Amino acid sequence: MITFGCPDRTGIVAGIATFLAEAGGWIVEAAYHTDPDTGWFFTRQEVRADSLPFDVDELRARFEPVARSLGGDQAQWRIDDTGQKRRVVILVSKEGHCLYDLLGRVASGELDIDLRAVIGNHDVLADITRAHGIPFHHVPFPAEPDPEARAAAFDQIEKLVDEHDPHAIVLARFMQIVPPHLCERWAGRALNIHHSFLPSFVGARPYHQAYQRGVKLIGATCHYVTPELDAGPIIEQDVIRVNHEDAVSDLVRKGRDIEKVVLARGLRWHLENRVLVHAGRTVVF
Repeated sequence: MITFGCPDRTGIVAGIATFLAEAGGWIVEAAYHTDPDTGWFFTRQEVRADSLPFDVDELRARFEPVARSLGGDQAQWRIDDTGQKRRVVILVSKEGHCLYDLLGRVASGELDIDLRAVIGNHDVLADITRAHGIPFHHVPFPAEPDPEARAAAFDQIEKLVDEHDPHAIVLARFMQIVPPHLCERWAGRALNIHHSFLPSFVGARPYHQAYQRGVKLIGATCHYVTPELDAGPIIEQDVIRVNHEDAVSDLVRKGRDIEKVVLARGLRWHLENRVLVHAGRTVVF
């Protein structure tokens, strides 16, 4: 799997295709896009591993000078072996609907990942996690504002997450604000599900905000985590219709269905390297 981005110019597609053809690479999927606002070119290429006479490390080494010749110092690229399972760690609080959904998809083989651990600031989801054979770590947070205790809790979470070197850290309704230094450390790997159609109703209690405004559509947003709350690059969104007869509890119930689907889609696309980020926006191939 090759993903590549750089300032657009003529010859990029030909350069990549020629490199792969000369190596014997068999392209099974290819996608291209140019953003007219930024002039940035994006591509994602799937290549059959058995068509190449060398391994993924050699492919990276051979592609590096090609990437430099096509995009110079601004080239952004990566090559991954999709035959290796992606490592994932999930962060949770009390609400379990997103975790239940992901555990079910993993158990059924629909989501073929290496789920290393679930970490919660409450322990209410420990039993269901362990029933699926996944380690659960309880890291309590202070009930009252205590910056030092909160920082210590996040230090513990950071250690637990980083020992797995995950390809994705999933905030599955993890109701704690990730500190800026961890947002930077996990940039491009930490995904959050927010229970509204961003940029509407950021922050806490978005269903209550939506009810007060009398909206007719509610939604969910899967986005990358950044230091600015609920403002990271958007990966996936969806909506469901509501009406004047719906109470807040109805919005919550209906919204949970959307949250599960949107998070699962966003995680899958991220792990398949279908999401390319540039200038705070995403291209999803």
